[in-house]
Amino acid sequence: MSTIVHLLRHGEVDNPAGVLYGRLPGFRLSERGRQQALTVAEALAGHHLVHVVASPLDRARETAAPIAAAHRLDVRTDDRLIEAGNLFEGERVGVGDGALREPRHWPKLVNPLKPSWGEPYVEIAHRMLGAVHAARVAAEGAEALCVSHQLPIWTLRRFLEGRRLWHDPRRRQCSLASLTSLVFDGDRLAEVVYSEPAGSTDPTVTGA
Repeated sequence: MSTIVHLLRHGEVDNPAGVLYGRLPGFRLSERGRQQALTVAEALAGHHLVHVVASPLDRARETAAPIAAAHRLDVRTDDRLIEAGNLFEGERVGVGDGALREPRHWPKLVNPLKPSWGEPYVEIAHRMLGAVHAARVAAEGAEALCVSHQLPIWTLRRFLEGRRLWHDPRRRQCSLASLTSLVFDGDRLAEVVYSEPAGSTDPTVTGA
């Protein structure tokens, strides 16, 4: 029996200060982000979607809302889909400026195996995998949508494909409002399909 779990990255966020917002409250979708969510809803209109779950953060739940509404579903939340923990929340962290130039932050940069100097990659992969399998069971024989964030989605994909979890953030294939679709044959992962219904975006843009 085939089941598909779509991992959707949230849409663009209203973040004029360009800070790294991580798990901070109050960061919602921009007008462009709301349009991206509608575009994804249109792309998934003909799919057999029976389960929609999102990270508890505002931007993820807002992205999920029009898609769930189109299929007459409620948006559930799963804390395992949340953004990665990050010690630079609220700071500007662009290369060559911001927090990375301040000596007081340098001790946070010691261990590259902790992405964004916070939550370890393997912990992100394991919690995301738990959320995906819960969604797969809930949508058995149909399709589920999990709305999450760039780093958790990309970390899980690398984990499933057997690649090392440490990576160059500039090379992530996970644009805003992109879909990383996991196709299961029973409980076995058969295929990973990536698509960008709302177009591609630069993975290095601060605050995206």
